[in-house]
Amino acid sequence: MTTYSNHIRSKEVENAARECLEKRGVSISSIAEIVYQMQKPYNESLTFEYCVESVNRVLEKREIQHALLVGVELDQLAEKGQLSEPLQSLVAQDEGLFGVDETIAFGAALGYGSISVTTFGHLDKEKIGIIKQLDSKEGGQCHTFLDDIVGSIAANASSRIAHRLRDVEDGLSEHEIELRDQEERY
Repeated sequence: MTTYSNHIRSKEVENAARECLEKRGVSISSIAEIVYQMQKPYNESLTFEYCVESVNRVLEKREIQHALLVGVELDQLAEKGQLSEPLQSLVAQDEGLFGVDETIAFGAALGYGSISVTTFGHLDKEKIGIIKQLDSKEGGQCHTFLDDIVGSIAANASSRIAHRLRDVEDGLSEHEIELRDQEERY
């Protein structure tokens, strides 16, 4: 029987989640492109760099990290044919009525409120940017879970930007905004 550590450091989990994205061909920039597209109509001064920062901040959230680790692991097991039937076929084919992939991603989207949830629904339906590439099933990889989780990350980053813009409009100091952001990340 394997012995496990009682404590897994948060930074170790975050690094593993980021590595999952990288190994699956998903860059922070590709997610930020979606965020920029979603938020630019509402924020004239929005920069791409700010979208990258927002994606990075969202990736600091434990729920996002956990969803990434679980989802990518299941996608990889499906690629190797290592899930039991009928789960193997459901995941490998990205069966339309399966829904567990969306459920995990939807749960992760709850961290930044209703804007994140509605944005996630839009991204799940429209398959924008890297999400569309992941959903295409090209290249022999299974991304049943990853496409939805990337949508969740983009939705959270978009919502984070929207909330921060309102905080600025409401006259909150940068310190107050940062405190709110820190609370939301965990």
